[in-house]
Amino acid sequence: MKKQKTEKTNVMRILEQHKLSYTSHDYSASGAVSGMEVVEALGQQPGQMFKTLVTQGASKAYYVFMVPVDAELDLKKAARTVGEKSVAMIKSKELLPLTGYIHGGCSPIGMKKQFPTTIHMTAERCDTIMFSGGKIGCQIETSLANLRAILPVRSADIIV
Repeated sequence: MKKQKTEKTNVMRILEQHKLSYTSHDYSASGAVSGMEVVEALGQQPGQMFKTLVTQGASKAYYVFMVPVDAELDLKKAARTVGEKSVAMIKSKELLPLTGYIHGGCSPIGMKKQFPTTIHMTAERCDTIMFSGGKIGCQIETSLANLRAILPVRSADIIV
């Protein structure tokens, strides 16, 4: 199941609890910070690696969006997708108390509370997708089907 020796995160524990296969990728020694630096450090394709973004709608409800690391979330498309008048990115300081994760280590799996989650539709074409393993320096690779086995994830056109 695991490729490299990495300290287990809650994301890994949840995947194992559901008996879902995954590969963990440790890039902590690379010094990579941005999504594209992580892609390069791991030798992956940018369209396969997704960043997890947390937003708040005009109704004050929270939503999670997963977009390729080389793309930008279109806030208008995102709002339409979840039936909101508008959505806005939450501030970094709000991320930890709301999700239990810090900026750069936010995973769609294992948040304190499950929020409606939408991934960009290109994920449907990938055999596996990658996203944060719940801490900076760790990426999880698994199938979209495995992600959907843990939480309801819809796909839509949500990028600029």
